[in-house]
Amino acid sequence: MSQSQRDIKLRFLAEPQDVNFGGKVHGGAVMKWIDLAAYACAAGWSGRYCVTAYAGGIRFVAPIHVGSLVEVAAKVVYTGTSSMHIAIEVNACDPKSLNRRTTTTCIVIMVAVDQNGQPEKVPQWEPVEEEDIVQRESAIRLMDMRKEIGEEMQCFHNKIS
Repeated sequence: MSQSQRDIKLRFLAEPQDVNFGGKVHGGAVMKWIDLAAYACAAGWSGRYCVTAYAGGIRFVAPIHVGSLVEVAAKVVYTGTSSMHIAIEVNACDPKSLNRRTTTTCIVIMVAVDQNGQPEKVPQWEPVEEEDIVQRESAIRLMDMRKEIGEEMQCFHNKIS
């Protein structure tokens, strides 16, 4: 796989319909943009249709204002048999100044599936650069943490009504 298929940047203009009651872009709109970028990145890497299996570690660190140019950067940081861990960074700026600031970060796990929804193998990614090695190792540690969190969350499944 070529390096150019490993990452992608999508851009959106924050519109009035994206705003919450506080006058800022609501988290749901940001999460939709994140999911779109994660899909485009995973499909570009795998050459397959992909579905979202997990979105976590979402940190909203700064608000996005209406009229802002929003850039969602997505990059494969780990590949499993059929899954791809996609690191996401959302930046926003006034389109006239282009002074970007990070607003949101997270990890999304996408799974390549066939026409019956069954997992399909994806090309493996091996890090070369030091930063990529660090990110891959972090993705592996996060997998272990998610297993523990999943076990802990079992007491809530089918218990909230």
